Amino acid sequence: MVLLRDVLWAWLAATIFSGLPSTVYALVTGDDPLEATRAAGAMLIPAGSPLLQLLAASAVVHGAVSLFWALVLTLTLPRRRTLLWAIAAAALIALLDLGVIAPRLFPEVARLAFWPQFADHLVWGACVGATLAWRWRKRYCWKPTFRS
Repeated sequence: MVLLRDVLWAWLAATIFSGLPSTVYALVTGDDPLEATRAAGAMLIPAGSPLLQLLAASAVVHGAVSLFWALVLTLTLPRRRTLLWAIAAAALIALLDLGVIAPRLFPEVARLAFWPQFADHLVWGACVGATLAWRWRKRYCWKPTFRS
């Protein structure tokens, strides 16, 4: 049960904040801030689907993929330097997602600008790592006992 809570908290933090870099980048450069969201939705339904359907599909896809990787990291990250290891893992996941999987299976995602998406992955990893480090520190940290 504790492991499940760790995964869910890490997943929630990462899912909420991981899209910030690409969204801010799109707004600053005048690009469409929903382009990445539509591309994620197109992983599940046709790219030409109505916007609300693409948004819903995107939530499902992003949530499921994020949950999968949060579970993997929760099971494999060390208890020390968790944040650093999580960011490094997220960079590798980004290279796999954006450099291998997307070009072969998801052309809409492959067409997105690489660096903003890479930054999203790094923020995702930072959120997972920070959340797990916080939860694990609370649970496993040595606590002095005071005896009178």
